This record gives sequence, C-alpha cells and structure tokens, in this order.
Amino acid sequence: MKDCKITFIGGGNMARSLIGGLIADGFNPQHIHVSDSEPLCLQALTNKYPIHPHSSNIEAAKDSDIVILAVKPQQLQAVVRQLAPFWQSDSLLISIAAGIRLDDIARWLAQEDAAIIRAMPNTPALVQAGASALFANNAVSTLQRERAESILRSVGLALWVNHEDKMDAVTALSGSGPAYFFLVMEAMEFAAKEMGLEAESARLLCLQTAFGAAKMALESEESAATLRERVTSPGGTTERALHELEDGGLRGLFENALIAAALRSRELAQQLGKDNA
Repeated sequence: MKDCKITFIGGGNMARSLIGGLIADGFNPQHIHVSDSEPLCLQALTNKYPIHPHSSNIEAAKDSDIVILAVKPQQLQAVVRQLAPFWQSDSLLISIAAGIRLDDIARWLAQEDAAIIRAMPNTPALVQAGASALFANNAVSTLQRERAESILRSVGLALWVNHEDKMDAVTALSGSGPAYFFLVMEAMEFAAKEMGLEAESARLLCLQTAFGAAKMALESEESAATLRERVTSPGGTTERALHELEDGGLRGLFENALIAAALRSRELAQQLGKDNA
C-alpha cells in the first residue's frame, strides 16, 4: 500500500477527507495525485498537503494503481469515458458516486473485466468518523480489496456488502443517515428552547447527549433496544416521552423514510446509468 500511486478525480470535501485520513495513517502524500477543474480547489489542497495537483484527469490518472472517482453522479459518465482510452488493465477504479452501478461504469470504461469497487462513505468522514460500505466486482483482487478497505478505514468504519443491490439500503441508512440525526437534534433543540432553555444551552446539551448515546452504543455489545430499555425506568419521564414518540408513529416514519431513500437511489441508478445521461 505504501508504494501505491493513488489518484483522486475531484478534489471536493470527500476527497479531502480521504486524503487527510490517508496521510494521518502514514501514507506518503507524494504518492497522492488530485485533478480538479477548479484551480482554487487544487490550491486549497496543496496548501494543506504536499500532494500533486493536476488540471487534467488523464495526466493525473496515468500509471495510477488506484483511481478514486470523487465527482458528482451526474459527472461520472463523462469522466469515465474520458479515461477509457487510457485505462490500464491492472488499475483499480473506486467510485464514491451514489447510485451508479458497476456494470454501467465498466461499459463506459469499455473494459468489462476492469477491477471496479463502489464505495458509499458518508459526510462524518470529514471528521474521521465515517461509515462506509463497499462492493467489488469479480475482477477485483484480494490485494485490491485490502487496499480499498484501508483507504476507507482511514476515515472511519468500512465494511463489505455481498450484493450490489444492498448499496441502495446502505445509501438510505448511512449515506443519508446523518441528515436524519441532524433533523432529530434540530427538533429536540427547538422543543427545549420552547420550554425555556437558552439556545446555547439547548444546543450543547443536545449535542453532548447525541454524542454520549452514540458512544455508549459503540462501546456496548448490547443492542440499541436493550440500551433503550436500560435507561427507561417504569413510570418515569423517559417512558412517558417514548410513549409519545411511539404513539406518533416514529418507527413507521423512519421505515418509510429509508424505503423512500432507497427507491430514489434505484431511480438515480436507472436515470444516470443510461448512456449519455
């Protein structure tokens, strides 16, 4: 891994988080190349890390062991088709663009046996607390799988799914999930302020409570349901609050929300997977 050349196509937030995680893990920044059409984006990266900037995707990807596509899903087809004539058969392509299927990427690359991995990181990767899922096609070697996992683990949890269709559920759960928690936090803060707490006090108490609950869940071998039961005293305040949430259909709302997100992921895959989408 230490001698790999890794190229990022796109230098946005997710690329920056992965670059930062890799370097924090001890990866040599001189082996990292980044291309982006925005000079200011490249300047910001090179100001922070001693990496190699490029304005050309083709030049950046040349002789790379791993190419990470960190562009918007709508841009992916054009980028892959641009790289196709120059693609090296022993390189690994990692796409972090939501929704785009491996078969579509391989078709645009004009190499059905190309080694390609889909990865779905989420925004907490920006603070090295991400949750990522990966799926590889059959052309990916054991070494390439290990390298891809190492890259994603540099910014948090990384795990593999055994079927590509499960990436839609991953997108709905962890990909979109941070926004659900932010909404819950927003609602709790608002309610606390309506009850008379000062805004800053409500914010800090809510943030620390969310952090503490997540930390407890991570460090415990018990399920979330068991942990909930342990902090819910019969006849107490927590039990009363939970009854309100349950009576309001909270579980059903979350189930519907995740189903809607997964369906949208499939719709985007169908739309963006068409040639010349």
